[in-house]
Amino acid sequence: MQYLWSPWRMAYLRSETPSGGSRECIFCDKPNEHTDAENLIVRRGQLAYVILNRYPYNNGHMMVVPYQHVASLEALDAAALAEIMLLAKEALSALSGMYAPQGFNLGVNIGSAAGAGIADHVHMHVVPRWAGDSNFMTTVADTRVIPEDLQDTYRLALAHWPRG
Repeated sequence: MQYLWSPWRMAYLRSETPSGGSRECIFCDKPNEHTDAENLIVRRGQLAYVILNRYPYNNGHMMVVPYQHVASLEALDAAALAEIMLLAKEALSALSGMYAPQGFNLGVNIGSAAGAGIADHVHMHVVPRWAGDSNFMTTVADTRVIPEDLQDTYRLALAHWPRG
């Protein structure tokens, strides 16, 4: 039997910050902590930002997050909604340049019942997809194998982000 170790996830599972204190909202905290590179923030807008998912479904899994702490899209004003869509469009462009995926999933899980891991702060997932990207690890072991280091993904995202 083989084991995949990911001890860095324990702080996340316990809902703690790496220093050991509990956090109120990771999406509110990240834009104000450390540097963008340490927090994997790829792009900042006026009303929202784009961050790499630390526990990605696939390489390049990004999230578009409003700065405003609200649980649903319906609580955001038109300007924030527009910026979220613009940042999602830019994320699609960057990911296309990075990996040439065959498709994308864009999604917003509103509420715990819909699968939101952080239900109190709405966010949009942007996930690149390839035909046949479910392999035996996912099917048999309910485990994802991500072949690229997040810092490499971060550098690629910065290099491929649309200039404008």
